[in-house]
Parts: sequence; C-alpha cells; structure tokens
Amino acid sequence: MLPGATAAASAAAPAAPQSGASAGTPTQQPRVAFTNIRLFDGNSKTLKNGYRVIVDGNRIVAVEPDDGQTLDGMQVVDGSGHTLMPGLIDAHAHIMMTSLSMPQLMVADIGFINLAAASEAERMLMRGFTSIRDMAGPAFSLKKAIDIGMMPGPRIWPSGAMISQTSGHGDFRMPFEIPSYAGQSPSRGEVLGAGAIADGTAEILKRAREQLMLGASQLKLAAGGGVASNYDPLDVSQYTEAEFRAAVDAAENWGTYVAVHAYMPRAIRTAVRGGVRCIEHGQLMDEETAKLLAGEGIWISLQPFLDDEDAIFFPAGSPSRAKQIEMSNGTDTAYALAKKHGLKTAWGTDTLFDAKLATRQGAQLAKMTRWYEAVDVLTMATRTNAELLAMAGPRNPYPGKLGVIEPGALADMLIVRGDPLANIQLLADPGSNLAVIMKDGRIYKNTLGVAFN
Repeated sequence: MLPGATAAASAAAPAAPQSGASAGTPTQQPRVAFTNIRLFDGNSKTLKNGYRVIVDGNRIVAVEPDDGQTLDGMQVVDGSGHTLMPGLIDAHAHIMMTSLSMPQLMVADIGFINLAAASEAERMLMRGFTSIRDMAGPAFSLKKAIDIGMMPGPRIWPSGAMISQTSGHGDFRMPFEIPSYAGQSPSRGEVLGAGAIADGTAEILKRAREQLMLGASQLKLAAGGGVASNYDPLDVSQYTEAEFRAAVDAAENWGTYVAVHAYMPRAIRTAVRGGVRCIEHGQLMDEETAKLLAGEGIWISLQPFLDDEDAIFFPAGSPSRAKQIEMSNGTDTAYALAKKHGLKTAWGTDTLFDAKLATRQGAQLAKMTRWYEAVDVLTMATRTNAELLAMAGPRNPYPGKLGVIEPGALADMLIVRGDPLANIQLLADPGSNLAVIMKDGRIYKNTLGVAFN
C-alpha cells in the first residue's frame, strides 16, 4: 500500500483478502452507507442532493432519499457535503509499459516488469481509476494477482499481445533479424507477450486464439502506422480486409470483438470493412471516415493527444517526433468530427514509457474540457467507457454494471472534495481531492472516517 494510503484506509477499510484467496469467495462485512453527499450518478447532468447510497458486499443495493434515520448495523461514511461519483475508467491503458522507459523494457526481465507494473497499478487505483482497458501488454498475471487480493489495483480488461504484421506498429525487431525464417527465435516483444507478429489469415487466427486462450477480453491489431514504431510512416495501412476478418472471426467465436490502432482514413476504413468494432486513436480521420463510423455504429477510443507537457518524449528531429507532431495536430479535428457525427466516443490516456507522465492521468481527463463540458467528460470516463468494456460480452471478466451509481451496480465509487462538475481540475490532484476510494465494495482510501451504528 502506498505511503499515506495505509493510514487513511486502515481504520475504515475491511481487511483485504489474503494472498491466494478466491476472488469469488465473499468475506463477511457490514453494509456501508454513504450519507451527507452530493451525487453524480453517471446518468444525470447535475448533482443530486438529499440521497444516501448503501453498499452490501460488492454491490450498490440502494440509492434512496436520506431521511436522517439511524442506519443500524452499518458503517456510515459521512461525505461532509462532498461529491460521490462512480470510479473512473481509462479505456486505453498500458499498465505493463506505463512507468518504464522503452530502453528499460527492452532489457528488463519479465519479473522486474511485473513488479513495476504492480506498483503502478496501486498508484493508478489511488488516482481514482478503478477500471482500465489494457490495450497491449502481458497483463494477465497482474490482473489475476489484483483479482485475488494479492495486491491493490484497478480492474483490468486485458488485450494481451497486440497483433501486428511484419513492418507494422508492433514490429520492434532489429534490421539484422530480417529476413525471418521458420524456427527463428521470437522477438523481444513476443517473448515478453507485448506483441505478436503475424502475416496472413492462418497466422492471425493462431495468434488471436492464443491471446483468447491466455484470457484476453478483447483483441487488438495494428491497422496503420504508429508514432513509436520504427518502420511504418503514419500513412501506411497495415493488414488486409481478409486478415482483419480472420481476427474478427476468432473474437466473435468467443463472443467478443476486435479493436485496432489506426490514425488514417484508409486504415480505419479497411478495418471496419473487416468487421472491427472499435478504432483506437483516429486522430487523422476525415469526414467520410467519420460518417462511416457513425453509420456502422463503430466506437472510437480517442485520447487528448496534444503537443504539450503530456506528450510522450521523442528526441527532436527524430522520425517519431515528426510523426507525433503530425498526429497530435489532428486531435482537434478528430474530436470535432466525433461530436458532429455523434460517434460512440471513449476516453483513454495511452500513457507509455514515463512514470512522471503517468501521474497526470487525472490531468489528462480534465484536459478534455477543451472539447466537452465537464459533465460530459465525467460521463465519458464513467458510464460511456463502461459501455465499451461491456462489449466483451461473455469474455467480460467482471460481470455487472459499472460506471453508474444505481441499485445492482458494482460498488466502484469515489468521494471528491468539492464539485467536479464545476471544477473538473479537482481530479488532476487526486492525492488532495479524493477523500474516499472504493473498488468492488472495499474502501482503499478514506480520509473522512467511519461511524459504526
């Protein structure tokens, strides 16, 4: 547990499950009542006053008028007039690669990478992010450890290795490893489980099925050029319609879907024709492409990429830096098109390779007011993102409703000091402004205290 979090939580939080305990085995604990709150429930456009919220186990069982009645046998958290809201969701995270630099990732063993990721997962939870959709990386073991209570962290919807063509966004091999040949040792990225190089429908089917076997809740393919990758200019399209269809067939046989990394119109359109259901990024899409996404009901998972303090560092004059500037220059247009055509729009950070940048997760959410009203930003990072997570269908690792505060929903909630609808910048400083963090009915931080009735 992080320094400061232990003291804040110890008096109020139920004991965390012991290492090795089954995630499906409930532990006895009193009901928890949140009173004296203003409520952002993920559905309404304004805060609600005069309500209390009751949690039993890991579920919200009541959202009811607060009549001041004594709540016998419950732990009561007096919200002191602050705002109770759903836990935040980052729809495009890379928990295994968030805090380590690329040079570190290229030489570190998987044990060190897992330890760094576990540390970052706890920090992410303490920033109020109770769920993430992990969009490439070997997060399966970390997810399991969090789920059984071995360590604190957010819920994880893992994609496993990003599937990439030769020379694609996931190909980080050295030039001396080309030409490849049968029986060749796998690349560093493949050894780690961060990427999987596959060409042709048969190889893609195999790699897709491997990720599903390991526990992927959705699949991710690289459909177009990337910023960090070495061999693919932004304008190149990757994979054919038939190759996308192979991955989509594998995913749909398991009841889930395929998302793709893509910036450019051609890459996006080819992926959509192949049956892909979610576009990651899309910064350089055009109006025709936006109309296609709207007509087909395709999700776009956009990130607030700007050439600012939150941009991943690439050396001045490098090809990656040039691609980064070109890509981020399209962000304003992409959000304008998403709004104009009513696209299903998710929010995420896509933070990579920088522990300091990772601390600005809430600040990157607050930055969204450049394009949306604060209430719409908070709705996107709670209820809307939860709807995208639910697209995993039977592969959803956490059945239950998230992103809202209503009876029957999973109990992932925050108490924010003040009104985040009036001042969303409160979420940029979670250490000071998050008074309570609850995930799955367990309190991980509480600076308000608990009364026992």
